Amino acid sequence: MTDTNSPQNLRDRLVDRIVKERIAGLYDPRVEAATRAVPRHDFIPKASLELAYANQAVSIKDNPDPDALPLSCASQPDVVFFMLAQLDIRPGHNILEAGAGTGYNAALMQHLTGPAGKVTTLDVHEDVVTHARQRLTAAGFGDVRVLARDAALGAPEFAPYDRIIATVGVWDLPATWWDQLPVGGRLVLPLRWRGLTRSVAFVREADHLRSESLATCGFLPMIGQDGEREGYVDERRLVKLYWDADQPMQPTNLRTSLTDAQAHVAWTDVSVAPDEPLDGIWLRLSATDSATCRITVQPAAFADGTGLHRPAIPALTPALVEGDSLAYLSLEPIGQEGNRRYRFGAAGYGPAAEVLAERLTTQLRAWDTGRGIQPSITAYRADAPDDQLAQGHVIDKPSVRLVITY
Repeated sequence: MTDTNSPQNLRDRLVDRIVKERIAGLYDPRVEAATRAVPRHDFIPKASLELAYANQAVSIKDNPDPDALPLSCASQPDVVFFMLAQLDIRPGHNILEAGAGTGYNAALMQHLTGPAGKVTTLDVHEDVVTHARQRLTAAGFGDVRVLARDAALGAPEFAPYDRIIATVGVWDLPATWWDQLPVGGRLVLPLRWRGLTRSVAFVREADHLRSESLATCGFLPMIGQDGEREGYVDERRLVKLYWDADQPMQPTNLRTSLTDAQAHVAWTDVSVAPDEPLDGIWLRLSATDSATCRITVQPAAFADGTGLHRPAIPALTPALVEGDSLAYLSLEPIGQEGNRRYRFGAAGYGPAAEVLAERLTTQLRAWDTGRGIQPSITAYRADAPDDQLAQGHVIDKPSVRLVITY
């Protein structure tokens, strides 16, 4: 009699689901085979088998601050899958991983690169390194190098690498990684900008990195990168703004605009089905408007109908902010039950509310005409002159210049 709840059966069902959904169309049969072969539960022994083979992240190192994100976790399995598909590992590859986590991802990569290849994984937390090393050895992957160090430094003593992957959110691309990745090498990382995160597969060219694929993801941020800002707009701490260091934003400048004025709401003919993803809108805004950021709004700020206009996704909504004015994405139901859709608009506040709402709705319409279109992202070193950059919207960070092009 077959045990339907055996680790192998649970693992196969999880992989079947991941393969069927095929996020962003990303798939590699070798990654499928590796995911079926490597036991995830061995790397998170405190989790139940059901949790180990659920499609969700599992925390392995809590944050002493109860209101903060955990310090380390086992990534969601479908994200692990599509990032490895992006990485395109071949037998014999030399691979560097930033963020050791449980060691599970390193085990998958060692399985893919085989005995002729090598995997080196880095983590800044000594206890995470100890856990990963122990679990890898116990699972038969003791050849993986597990080093305790700042992942932004890389591991130059074992470079060059055919592949580099980051399993932590990266806001600024470390210059050391450029030096350890030769032309033709591939870098996959959860890149953070303007409040959003995308897993970007870059291919190294002589003087730049060019993107080959993008997929939505969410990761804990890399420790030591101080480029993201956040702050509450209101005294009740119900509305929070998230922006980047290069953006001249001050959340308290918006306080009067949000509390003393009615919203200027501009609706469009753009609509979506209830289960249709909205992330492409935010991506297009970030590629066209330097005022793009993110807000979160607690339900108490709009629940009684006398406060703010409800954002599209209260926990994660794109916005445009300039000075004491902002506009953010909103939506409302249209159509009948059984054929319900949601149309998009923008809610604006402050002296420039109408202008910002118009800019946002303009990009909504642009997104609507090509919903499946993904931008290209080109990364240059920070000292690259303007005349050597690709055409597109430029975002400057301390170590990298990003150009986003539609």
